[in-house]
Order: sequence, then structure tokens, then C-alpha cells
Amino acid sequence: MTASSQEQTPDRTPDRGERSQQPQGHSRRWLILGVICLAQLTVLLDNTVLNVAIPSLTREMDASTADIQWMINAYSLVQSGLLLTAGNAADRYGRKRMLIVGLALFGAGSLAAGLAESPGQLIAARAGMGVGGALLLTTTLAVVMQIFTPEEQPRAIGIWSAVNSLGFAAGPLVGGFVLNHFWWGAIFLINLPVAVLGLAAVVAYVPESRNRQGDRPDLLGAVLSTLGMAALVYAIISGPGHGWTSGRVLTTTAVAVVVLGAFAYWESRIPHPMLDPHFFRNRRFTGAVGGLVLITFGMGGALFLLTQYLQFVLGYGPLEAGLRTAPMALTVVALNFTGVGTKWAAKLGTPLSIALGMALMAGGLVSIATLTGHGYAGTLLGLVLIGAGTALGSPVMAHAVMSSIPREKAGVGAGINGTLAEFGHGLGVAVLGAVLNARFAALVPVAASSLPAALAAADSAGERGRITDAFSSGLETSLLVGAPAVLLGGLVAAALLHRAGRADSGEKS
Repeated sequence: MTASSQEQTPDRTPDRGERSQQPQGHSRRWLILGVICLAQLTVLLDNTVLNVAIPSLTREMDASTADIQWMINAYSLVQSGLLLTAGNAADRYGRKRMLIVGLALFGAGSLAAGLAESPGQLIAARAGMGVGGALLLTTTLAVVMQIFTPEEQPRAIGIWSAVNSLGFAAGPLVGGFVLNHFWWGAIFLINLPVAVLGLAAVVAYVPESRNRQGDRPDLLGAVLSTLGMAALVYAIISGPGHGWTSGRVLTTTAVAVVVLGAFAYWESRIPHPMLDPHFFRNRRFTGAVGGLVLITFGMGGALFLLTQYLQFVLGYGPLEAGLRTAPMALTVVALNFTGVGTKWAAKLGTPLSIALGMALMAGGLVSIATLTGHGYAGTLLGLVLIGAGTALGSPVMAHAVMSSIPREKAGVGAGINGTLAEFGHGLGVAVLGAVLNARFAALVPVAASSLPAALAAADSAGERGRITDAFSSGLETSLLVGAPAVLLGGLVAAALLHRAGRADSGEKS
């Protein structure tokens, strides 16, 4: 059985003419890309859009701090835990079908969230949105790999990656605009017309594709991967608030390690695994995986720390802080939507593109660390450099991950890509945050080792100045630790991909 016959839906068999046209890509592929990117943008916005609504929710719902944390975390926790399972479901049962299910669940969850009358209802609705979001994030990238030719895939993935960055940065901006004109529930109800439009467009234009092999569901693998990833993400989320050595974080981390270890063992024992362990023997896959983790490590960790600096040290509100970090995402969008990033990547080749991208990101971290005290110009330069590095390196690594996996496993590949991005982001927050906290705790009283607590306990302007100076020193130290880690990781990933490329060339010759 050929790869193309595996990819067709079992409802009908393509005729000879359709098979001959398939390598040219789907006739409406750019329209389809626009549709799925619009749906994906809505999902990504909801990762951060709720942050600006916290004061309204606290006041109107009488929500506690724990309630607010779960309103925010329920979405990302469920979404992250289900990415691998969602990608596998898309491969086994049909990518178009799962895209429709994801849009329907996301729309229904958005409606329930917008009409919620209690914190518990909103938390449950956000969890439901996370299920739909996981299906959408994995299926959109899988569909891109099906409808575009190999030559067009880098540019299509570049646009897909730009939408990721735009959604990450635009959440607070969209949320702030909506809250200035409507009540808090509107930040969820604006998803409904997008979901309806997306459903109609997917039904009309997106072709069905699936892997006809391995139809028996890997139920145990799905349960283990979901529980393991959810535990890991929860440990990362809980670390900053409860302490990385607290019983809650250590216990959850231990559960994640044990369950994910059991998942790896199980996947190596069954004939049709959800995640084939042989993928990790591919040096191209391994190099791309390492680079992907580190680029999200640098971007996620830097933005997490910089957002705190802008709000707590410089006194900006969430919306103003979002505006001042937006240049990073806008740089990614500008370079990838115009095709500049793709053209440079094609000229340089995958290994050099990744090395240069990570070098630019490392330079951006150094710029923010060393020039932040001299005004916003240094921060702006750093954000633009990080954005340029992301625009150049991220699509190349995503394409390397997806192209090193069999085409019929595109959904699983997208799930791996999303899972690693979440892991890298959380790792950046954990590691760089821990370095900052260690430096900060050494400079301020132990009893008030967090910045908000220290500022609240300050008795004078001079003491507040010393506290903010300590935080700035911690920010500088953490970013200067992160920069060489990102650069070294980029060089290692580039070397692995270069060796893989030489090995592939040797086999072809």
C-alpha cells in the first residue's frame, strides 16, 4: 500500500487523475490555510486573553486567588495534556473530522464561559475549551502537511508559526480592548462567529485524510500521555507560586516522571504506538526537537520575566506591558507573512538557519539584560532580535520535526511539536525564574523574597528603589544565564541536523 492510499479517507477511492494531481497540492490550499490560521489564532488568544480580566472577575464573581489561578490554568493544563492524544486521534479517525469536533467543542466552551455565573462554571468551561484547543492546534499543522507540496511547506509553516506568535502576544491587547467597551464575558463570546465561520469553511473546503493503518485506539497510551503531560505542566505552573522545592511541586513532578516513563515503556511494546520511539533515533528529528525546546525556552522565559519587570518595576498596567512586548511578535509576523524568513532559510539551509536564529535570540536576551536600565530602546532592540531569531528558526525547526516523521503520522508530529513548545516555554519560566529568584532573595530580606510582597512591605521610596534594583539585577543575571544556553543549544541542534543531512546525502548517493 502506498503512502498516498494510506492518506485517503476510506469513504471513497481517488481516481487516477486525482492521484496525479495530488503532488501539486490542494487547489484551494491557501484559502484553507487562512481558515485554519483564523481558528488557531482564536485558540492561541485564549491562552493569555483572560489575564487582563482578572480584576473584573475578582470583583464581579467574588473569585478567590485560587479560583483565578484555575480559570487561567484549566485551559492550558487540559490543552497541553491532550496534545499527543489529539494528534493521534486526528491521524486515526480523520483530520477534517477532528478539526470539526475541535471547533465545535471550542465554540461550545466559549459560549459556556461567556455565560458563566460562578467561578466553578467558568473553570469547567475553560477546561472544555482546552479540549477543543488541543484538537485544533494539532490538526491545523497536520492539515498543512497534507495540502501543501514539500516545496511550499516551509512558507506555509512560516505563516502558521507567525500566527502562533501573533496569538501569544495579542491576547492582552484584544482582552484590554474588549474590556474597555463590554463586560468580561465578551472576551469569550467573540470566539463564536469565528468558530461558526471556521466550521462552515472546514466542511466546504478542507479535504479529509487519515492513516488507515493502526485503527485500534491506543487507549492506555492516551491515558498515560495525558496524565503525564498534565502532571508535568501542573508542576511547572505551580512552581513559581508554591516554590520549586515544595511538596506539591516535587510530588507532581515525580508523578509526571513515573507516568511518562510508563508511557515510553508501553509505546515500545505495542505494534501501532501513539508515539513511535524509533522517531528519536532519527538525528534530524532529535536535532529539531532540541532546537524547538530551546527557542521556546528563550522566548517564553524572557517574556515572563520582562512582563514582570514592566509591570512591577516600571509601573505599567497589563495592557501597556503587552503593547511594549508586542514588537517581538510583530517582527515574527512581518518576516514570516512577507516570506522574508522563508527565503533566508532556503538560502542558508536548515542547520545554518537554526544556528543564526538562536544566535539572534541569544543576542536579544543579552540586549535586554544589559540595556534595560538605559530605557526602552535596549528592550526594544532585544525584542526585535528575539523576534527575528524566532522568525528564522522556529518554522525551520517545525518543518524539520514534521518532515522527519512519516506523512501518515502528521497529527502525532503536530502533537509532538506543540507538546515540546509547551515544555520549552515552561522550562524557560522555571529555570530563568529560579535564577532571578535566587539573585533577588540574596539582595532582599528572606521574609519578603517575592517582588510584590517586598514592595508591599516597603516603608519608603528609597527602600522600594532598592527592591526594584534587586529585581533588575536578578533579571540581568537570569537572562545572561539563558543566552549562552540558547546559543549552545542552537549550535548542537544545527550540528545534529548537519550530520543528518550528510548521512541522508550519503544514502541517496
